[in-house]
Amino acid sequence: MLFAELIVKGLVYGCMYAMMAVGLTLVYGLLRILHIAHAGVFALGAYMAVTVTNATGSLAFGFVIAAAVSAVAGIAIYRLAYQPILHHSAFVPMVVSIGLFIVMQEGFRLIFGAYGIAFDDNPWYVAHVDLAGISLTYVEIAMVVMSVVLLVGFGLFAGLTRAGIGWRATVTDPQMATSFGVDPVRVRYLNFLFGSALAGIAGGLVGLLNNYVEPTMGGAVSYKALAIVVLGGLGSVRGTLIASLVLGVVESFGAIYLADIFDRDAIGFLFLIVVLMVRPQGLLGRR
Repeated sequence: MLFAELIVKGLVYGCMYAMMAVGLTLVYGLLRILHIAHAGVFALGAYMAVTVTNATGSLAFGFVIAAAVSAVAGIAIYRLAYQPILHHSAFVPMVVSIGLFIVMQEGFRLIFGAYGIAFDDNPWYVAHVDLAGISLTYVEIAMVVMSVVLLVGFGLFAGLTRAGIGWRATVTDPQMATSFGVDPVRVRYLNFLFGSALAGIAGGLVGLLNNYVEPTMGGAVSYKALAIVVLGGLGSVRGTLIASLVLGVVESFGAIYLADIFDRDAIGFLFLIVVLMVRPQGLLGRR
């Protein structure tokens, strides 16, 4: 039973990692930028979820606002910070992105305080159900359901709609896509809109899971998400999803069997190092 519970708990965290990492993969696949400021969008979503929920008493409304504000923030980051410097080497946007993340983090500290915020009323934090002997909180169930719905929805969008096919074509061959009438600027806006909304929702769910939101919460998750992007193969959405779930399960087992040696985050990065030593191109990347 412990084995099954560790698998399930690992998949829960894997779903959260996937929601965060997919946005990074989308940006890298399209612009070849390591979007470090994505971590700030993640934390922004968490703050929007907790403040709006506490103000209105509606958790659903809090998450809608979190997704919307995060999406707008992502679009603004692209338009104001990245678009003017796309002609520079990839190092320049990365430095700008790191600076943006630091500014956002300090902004959260100034606006919301250094010690974090909790949800005033969070029954989801303690309420749980038993599924085949495995105890899951409502937040964990919601995390799995929302990530599956949103990621499957994105897959359908990318595979069945004109805009989604245009996005895939732009990632594969930007010049060819443009010659067929695809607007690359519009595709980039859609990229940041969807990826940032996902990050904002993930931030809100993590805040709900921990019943706590604080300024630096995006740091560890973003480093792990970057590791997942590399592990899955740079620019590969499918690889990112697989790597997220694998990393979640590895951490889940490691947190039990290696707890005396490493903490959860160290286990994840150690696993990344070992895999990349064997497959430098990542799980689904090509040499």
